[in-house]
Amino acid sequence: MKYLSRFKFLPFYAISLLPMWALYMVSDFMYFLVYHVVGYRKKVVYHNLRNSFPSKSDDEIKQIAKDFYQHFCDILVESIKRLTIGEKAIKKRLLIKNPELIQQYVNEDRSILMYTGHQGNWEWLVFLPLMFPYSSNTFYKPIKNKYFEELFKNMRERFGVNCVESDKGFRTIIANHQGKVLTLNCMIGDQSPTKRSSKYWYNFLNQETAFFVGADKIAKRTDQVVLFPFFKKLKRGYYELEFKIIEDHPQIRNNFEILEKYAQQLEQAIISAPELWLWSHRRWKLKRENEPVLQELENVPN
Repeated sequence: MKYLSRFKFLPFYAISLLPMWALYMVSDFMYFLVYHVVGYRKKVVYHNLRNSFPSKSDDEIKQIAKDFYQHFCDILVESIKRLTIGEKAIKKRLLIKNPELIQQYVNEDRSILMYTGHQGNWEWLVFLPLMFPYSSNTFYKPIKNKYFEELFKNMRERFGVNCVESDKGFRTIIANHQGKVLTLNCMIGDQSPTKRSSKYWYNFLNQETAFFVGADKIAKRTDQVVLFPFFKKLKRGYYELEFKIIEDHPQIRNNFEILEKYAQQLEQAIISAPELWLWSHRRWKLKRENEPVLQELENVPN
């Protein structure tokens, strides 16, 4: 089955086998197409940036946008590289700044909720099972295209991560908790909730922002340590990952206090390197009055 899967996704395996310098040539070409030719979600990106950084000049906003698109294209080729990259190369390119923090919780036999966002190269969090003795779960929303759904699962599960659909996430975590399985659970918290889902409003990047409440509830229910993975891009293809404590005793916290701490950590990470966040995401499509935020913009730079 493994070889059949490789044949099925042969074009992506062929790309993945390219050396990194060649992949970044592909990324540069993609950037030219995505930013200058197609203009992929340019209105969304500039709208999000202007609202998030009202004090920045148009030139500063434009530079952040261009840097974001370059980073976005880098992430795409770095994600494909997961199909063939080796363990030695991974440990060279993803440097853990404070591994002793994770080891401390391993020694204490405590599970971890990795409360992450679309910051840095979040897709490389699937490499963590190579570095720490946890059973690792990542929760995701399935995509409609079955071919790409299977491709992304292959990429994410290659090094031991279990991909769990988001609507099964709570049951999976509770089952592992009851079975006393030491787990590292990766949950992305900066996606926009639907109108019908439970949400909590918080001022984030100068805007009233809706957040899912699931991670806050899960942490309290299972008493898992809650960490934020902060990425720093050292240079192309090289990242430093630092684990920051959001909460190590969640059961004593008030409702949504963990969520607020997460939002603050994510905001600090974005401000420190705004180009490393996913600005093309329609993060503020909901308003508190349930009015659409996204509007047509004029004079979007080329």
